[in-house]
Amino acid sequence: QVQLVESGGGLVQAGGSLRLSCAASGSIFSLNAMGWYRQAPGKQRELVASITNSGSTNYADSVKGRFTISRDNAKNTVYLQMNSLKAEDTAVYYCSARLATMRSIFNDADYWGHGTQVTVSS
Repeated sequence: QVQLVESGGGLVQAGGSLRLSCAASGSIFSLNAMGWYRQAPGKQRELVASITNSGSTNYADSVKGRFTISRDNAKNTVYLQMNSLKAEDTAVYYCSARLATMRSIFNDADYWGHGTQVTVSS
């Protein structure tokens, strides 16, 4: 079994900062790309940022220059540092990971966390 557990969400004023963390655990053989998605009420889930296991990153245009994704491969953990938060960043943030398990080492699959709420008050 694999679990992704997010933490770090909460309520913050516009202009403030939050840091999200997501730790992957379980019978992981290889952990490849990891990322953060978000879903606001009435909207589709969208990619916020992603990072490969070699450290290459990708960001949504709406968060470039404000958010930074990073990872600690030794801890199977990905982070999202969110600065200069805006009301439109309010959403449930989900962690995702593409990985292979010990049972299926040649087949990557996508796993998701349960989400953490981020609310930015204006």
